[in-house]
Amino acid sequence: MNQANSPRVDSEVGPLRSVLLHRPGAELKRLTPRNNDQLLFDSIPWVGRAQEEHDAFAEVLRGHGVEVLLLSELLRATLEDPRAHAAGVHAAVDGRRLGGDLADSLRSHLSGVPAGVLAEVLMAGMTFEELPAAEGTSLVRKMNHPYDFAVDPLPNLLFTRDSSAWIADRVAISSLAMPARNRETALLDLVYAYHPRFLGTVRAYGAHSAPIEGGDILLLAPGVLAVGVGERTSAAGAEALARSAFADDIAHTVLAVPIAQARATMHLDTVCTMVGADAVVMYPLARESLVAYTLRPDEADGGKEALRVDGPRPFLTAAAEAMGIDRLRVIDTGLDPVTAEREQWDDGNNTLAVAPGVVVGYERNIETNARLEQAGIEVLRIAGSELGSGRGGPRCMSCPIARAPLPEKLAFPN
Repeated sequence: MNQANSPRVDSEVGPLRSVLLHRPGAELKRLTPRNNDQLLFDSIPWVGRAQEEHDAFAEVLRGHGVEVLLLSELLRATLEDPRAHAAGVHAAVDGRRLGGDLADSLRSHLSGVPAGVLAEVLMAGMTFEELPAAEGTSLVRKMNHPYDFAVDPLPNLLFTRDSSAWIADRVAISSLAMPARNRETALLDLVYAYHPRFLGTVRAYGAHSAPIEGGDILLLAPGVLAVGVGERTSAAGAEALARSAFADDIAHTVLAVPIAQARATMHLDTVCTMVGADAVVMYPLARESLVAYTLRPDEADGGKEALRVDGPRPFLTAAAEAMGIDRLRVIDTGLDPVTAEREQWDDGNNTLAVAPGVVVGYERNIETNARLEQAGIEVLRIAGSELGSGRGGPRCMSCPIARAPLPEKLAFPN
């Protein structure tokens, strides 16, 4: 591994060196009109086209010198370790759901399959029809339709931002709020615990803590985090992350930012992402309404173990103060309220910074991309007609693992 790609992320916009993606696979083929709502997709994606779009996204990143790690490849390599294989079998089989005998039969079967087969089951799931033949009678098996899932698929693996997030040189394993995504963190746990690339990785936050998702975590500046609190991340999750970050000396300020508990604004990065060291693209309706509670260690009352909570104050004011800048420059989504609402829904705010002032965005957000370019931001456009069916843009689909530090006196381009 190149030393420059050693895991460490201190900002949203430092030059991207290494990123974790998941190329959509067989798990998306499990989506039907009967289950897509439960599995958190708004429509049934054309899988082949989604793969083409994702391949193009990965090539754009590689073309800018970014090392692209694919979750499926990491998982298969991880499961070659017998300890990881055993843990993977445990993660796949839910005895409460299958009953004792059927669960034991499936565990026995999966314990003997190669790493690649187990990885596919963990990602794409398994129907009752696909279960191995077993002796005896199972009421669970008889009462379920052959195409019901004995092991649920994980179509939202596509959105690698949510299940883990790097803060400085530590990884925070998320606690995902929606039942359809619960098992995702088990896969990331395996990779970070057993893959040779990540041996010695220190955790910043445990997956069994209160609900928090990576899409709600913005690294505004080294030592400054913003955490959205809404549909997916709870106030308890934001507080637990803050306490962990303060104890580990990887943050000095955490801004807890309430957001609407709605599908269109499921994460903070659906209304605001950073495009420069002191600039954000933001949904106009959120610009005036977003507030922040400022959390810091209370040195006068127990040091890092005690919190001081101030606010609420306007988010932009609190963020600029915590970052040590005069103001945070804002580029609005769209040109008018209707366009802004359409392009926010189509992930116009959900950009991935490759470097300060260089971002990846969906090509369909024409007005937002134009505004970004007028502000001096280079937009690397990618297609997303099928990738966006799960409501996520380039930031949602990427988990930065290594970013170069920001130059100390980097200014936003005029």
